[in-house]
Amino acid sequence: MTTCKVHSLESFGAADGPGVRYVIFLQGCRMRCQFCHNPDTWEEQGGTIYTAEELLSKALRYRNYWGTEGGVTVSGGEPLLQMDFLLEFFALAKEKGIHTVLDTAGQPFTREEPFFGKLEELMKVTDLLLLDLKEMNPERHRRLTGRENDNILEFARYLSEIGKPVWIRHVLVPERSDFVEDLQALRAFTETLANVERIEVLPYHTLGVFKWENMGIKYPLEGIRPPEPERVRQAEEILGCGEQR
Repeated sequence: MTTCKVHSLESFGAADGPGVRYVIFLQGCRMRCQFCHNPDTWEEQGGTIYTAEELLSKALRYRNYWGTEGGVTVSGGEPLLQMDFLLEFFALAKEKGIHTVLDTAGQPFTREEPFFGKLEELMKVTDLLLLDLKEMNPERHRRLTGRENDNILEFARYLSEIGKPVWIRHVLVPERSDFVEDLQALRAFTETLANVERIEVLPYHTLGVFKWENMGIKYPLEGIRPPEPERVRQAEEILGCGEQR
């Protein structure tokens, strides 16, 4: 029986995959995204301890609300940092016929063992991935997140290789991830993948700034405003959001 460190739970998630979903936000992330609205998820040693069975029991209380499309989503932080829990939890969920979604930025991905072998097993019990692609330009990605993006793009290629359905998400941040050439590069990259069902633009917002202040961390995007609706529409057009795939 494995345990996990949970940051928070949401009973009626409507933006975390298809339908109404029970969403588990796990503790711990090694990226340091400048736009992060939950920096309190970064620390890997925090959170509330649960077993996979405890969380599934909690989720099942809301099953009547899921309809035919809903289910459970595990998000973060970065859920792939708690792989053993994911394996057990999604396996239990599939035994109950529950639709499973993994919301990840892909940063821990490697083809090295033991991670890769566990990932292959996890994919057998994962129905859909929400994959956050922050930036295509390597230098801008490093500035924005504090991490490289080569293994993240390799993760996207791996998911295409195995035909695992993916929704690509891109947070549009003025002056950080809103460059025409980079959006075009992201569009070109997604067109090399055979498994992308949807591409979504998530407009940057400042709703989590107070958390940075409460934690005594200087907010790196001070003065940067959310993108105007017209700019979001333009980005969606460049990325081909809403097009048949």
